[in-house]
Amino acid sequence: MPGIIRFAPSPTGFLHEGHLLSALYVCAAAKKWDLKIHLRIEDHDQGRARKEYIDGIREDLAWFGFKYDSESIQSSHFDFFQKVLDKLTAKGLVYPCTCSRKQLQSENPVSETGEVIYQGKCRTQAAPCSGPHSLRVVIPDKVINWHDERLGDFAENPKNQCGDFPIRDRDGFWTYQFAVCIDDLAEGITHIVRGEDIRNSTARQIALSQLIADTCQGDPDVPLPPYTRPLYLHHPLIVDSSGKKLSKREHAYSLRQDKDRGKSPQELLGQILYKAGFLSDNTPTTLEQAIATIAGRL
Repeated sequence: MPGIIRFAPSPTGFLHEGHLLSALYVCAAAKKWDLKIHLRIEDHDQGRARKEYIDGIREDLAWFGFKYDSESIQSSHFDFFQKVLDKLTAKGLVYPCTCSRKQLQSENPVSETGEVIYQGKCRTQAAPCSGPHSLRVVIPDKVINWHDERLGDFAENPKNQCGDFPIRDRDGFWTYQFAVCIDDLAEGITHIVRGEDIRNSTARQIALSQLIADTCQGDPDVPLPPYTRPLYLHHPLIVDSSGKKLSKREHAYSLRQDKDRGKSPQELLGQILYKAGFLSDNTPTTLEQAIATIAGRL
């Protein structure tokens, strides 16, 4: 049975060059390892997700000619997320956190990358909790050894990286970490290829996925398989002139803006391969050529 890889954009803006590069890497990995491709639209952030962006993702992928074997949208799984949360809560693995952003910054150490390392101030706080609060998961104090196909071996302890982290935020929305772990388990994802800006999330996602799978194992209400660690590959990013990665929050130029200016898919693909260092110039390139070029470097 072939493995499954996913392309998982968030509909909080239109696709930009960074998404295009990631989609190419996903397709290249699928070509190299003979994988099925799953499109997952990650609309867990209901405060920023928009239908026009969901429609735009599908339209832009079709315009380039991308094909995928299956599709899901995260919001259709929210009832299942709640069932998993209930199981973790019943096991004493979730607690409410009333710390404000200001408190988190002032009362906890900060890592070299600027991330708060939560020290568990609210861990003894009982639920239910009145007033604004997030829900944090109790993460075991354990080193996670994992391998990246491009970057090599890592040994990381989420307790030292970030501490117990939120799985539901103060606005009541599911967090990226919680949603992606459940969906990867439920959808049988065997290979994860994504930008290296997400690399720091890997150890905590491994720990949380294992915790979820162990907690729900054998429960017919939450039919999740035993945890099997996916193969990971984190690819390089396209950055702007200041060295910042392209992102919607930084108002990256969208692909449909280029389309509206008359650029063809082949021109944009050549431009992406050039910026990513695969070509010596931005010669127009077909989708098949672009995927084959990246697959040859994996």
